[in-house]
Amino acid sequence: MITMIAAIGANHELGKNNNLVWHLPNDFKRFKTLTSGHCIIMGRKTFESFPKLLPNRKHIVITRNPDYQVPEEVIVVQTMDEALAHCQNDPQPFIIGGGEIYRLGMEYAECLELTHIEGSFDCDTFFPEIDHDLWQCVSSVAHEKDERHHYAFRFNTYKRK
Repeated sequence: MITMIAAIGANHELGKNNNLVWHLPNDFKRFKTLTSGHCIIMGRKTFESFPKLLPNRKHIVITRNPDYQVPEEVIVVQTMDEALAHCQNDPQPFIIGGGEIYRLGMEYAECLELTHIEGSFDCDTFFPEIDHDLWQCVSSVAHEKDERHHYAFRFNTYKRK
């Protein structure tokens, strides 16, 4: 089951200048829990935003540059089909961004794990619109704003109809 995972603002904002514009520790914890032990597919800019490789995950980077240099444990491909071919032994590979990779992945995804943040943000990267004729929310868990989270948010799981 190909899953896309993201945290998005009220207007589908993802981030600005290749960075998140919010800090939600519970969202990071959920990301780690869900993606641990799986393939994570991302674009070059998302990969470059990481301070180090994420433990216990197979990193697959999509880039147009066939000469892109990465640590040897990272797989570099040029298309989503190539990326998914490297995930054949993973029952749930995750597409983790950024915006262009989410747009490419939307036609492949069977599940969306989205953190909906209650707020609008100044961003330059956005998640694709969700066609509710194609997607059904099957789970929703609300989290209020608190001392560790400056915004209220909701963990929603969508399945393709």
